[in-house]
Amino acid sequence: MMSDPVRVRFAPSPTGLLHIGGLRTALYNYLLARQTGGTFALRIEDTDRSRFVETAEQDILDGLSWAGLGVDEGPTQGGDAGPYRQSERRDLYADAAQRLLDAGAAYIAFDTPDEIEAMKERHRSDANPSPRYGHSTRDEMATSLVLEADEVARRIEAGDEHVVRLKVDPGETLTFTDRVRGEVSFDTIEVDDQVLVKSDGMPTYHLANVVDDHEMGITDVIRGEEWLSSVPKHLLMYRALGWTPPRLAHLPLIMSPTGGKLSKRSADRLGIPVSVSQYVEAGYEPEAVVNFLALLGWNPGTEQEIFDLEGLVQAFDVERIGKSGVQFSLDKLDWFNGQHLRALDPEDLARRARPALEDAVGPVEDGKLVEVASLMRERLTKASDLADAAYFFVAPESYDEKGLKKRWKDDSADLVAAYADALEAEDAFTIESTEATMRALAEAREAGFGRIIHPVRLAATGTTAGAGMFETLVLIGRDETTQRLRRAAEVLGQSVAVRRPTER
Repeated sequence: MMSDPVRVRFAPSPTGLLHIGGLRTALYNYLLARQTGGTFALRIEDTDRSRFVETAEQDILDGLSWAGLGVDEGPTQGGDAGPYRQSERRDLYADAAQRLLDAGAAYIAFDTPDEIEAMKERHRSDANPSPRYGHSTRDEMATSLVLEADEVARRIEAGDEHVVRLKVDPGETLTFTDRVRGEVSFDTIEVDDQVLVKSDGMPTYHLANVVDDHEMGITDVIRGEEWLSSVPKHLLMYRALGWTPPRLAHLPLIMSPTGGKLSKRSADRLGIPVSVSQYVEAGYEPEAVVNFLALLGWNPGTEQEIFDLEGLVQAFDVERIGKSGVQFSLDKLDWFNGQHLRALDPEDLARRARPALEDAVGPVEDGKLVEVASLMRERLTKASDLADAAYFFVAPESYDEKGLKKRWKDDSADLVAAYADALEAEDAFTIESTEATMRALAEAREAGFGRIIHPVRLAATGTTAGAGMFETLVLIGRDETTQRLRRAAEVLGQSVAVRRPTER
């Protein structure tokens, strides 16, 4: 692990909702910064104005805040390396572009989209189905490499649309060490002449990325695998500008459970949320999502799976990030969510469960909610699942159909009513006494214990499963329990068949 403080950045584009893969990238950067006592900066890469979404930046900020990833420098926090929106840093990019032009590392191109497409058509073949704009084609285009200097100046002065392209010459192998993938090499013959400045004067990702990482003093870049092919272009610019590139680490793809990258389309088809806001709306706990994402590509080198954020900071090691894509599992996330819920104090669990529960039953009393949360915690996957136990607060209006067919027998109404009478006659109403009373009734009626307990659960809760039966009855309360048992005995009667017509 590194000990020197680092400067890292999370640099999303505000083109839509924060993707779960983006949150993983932010998390790894955050962990490295906190582990070394370094700086975690947020940079908004908003140079692509055609895809800009006005609400996206706030969604990014909200997502990071929800996950507990505090930003040290950014659009709202400020900092010495600002501004932190690329749209506010255009002068820096213009200066860097001019330096690249002066160094012969870039050139001006006046080609129209139609002219570029015509060039590609001329060069397209079975052996070359996707011709590139590069060393083998640029000499036939309208660029500052072939036009006289005064012609270039005249066309710029006349307002002719033009772009600035990186000049990539063949015959060189560019090699760097990726902290995840080890030594990686690219042959420049495979690299195109990337546009660096668009016709509207805005930089592309490639130029802005290099300039900003240098100007902001970024020491380490952790980003997705999809940016790996961009590295040779960036290395050429760093060299031409006389700058030292940061250390690089490219994360493995998050894969769909059915194979391939987890795209929005595949995720929608499989019912997997893709944006952080969808996980919030679905009721996932931020601690669980962070824990799950941390292990989606990284492993601690031990059998430990459950981590809080501070534990992740202590255990994280960039070199333990895997190279291969890792499969997303919603079932595994649900497991993590349940584990983190069960680690909460009952009061905290009750607070998180309250909104969904009160949507179902209206206002609930604090003390009872905490008791119910404590009793049900082992059975919860999400805090909102506590709404399924609304029967602790309101009597059931219906009864589980399958449970009735299986558990409600001809003598159930009589046994349930008799149990209500017995509970009412007892001095105590405790977990021990309610169980003892049921066992005594079973013995007196020469009925199996299950012959009573299952119909009682149905009568009291409307369900066939839940926490311990007697703990449940005590929490519901003696008066409410006996009322529910007598009502069920009356409504359901001696046979399931009796009540079927009224249920339709």
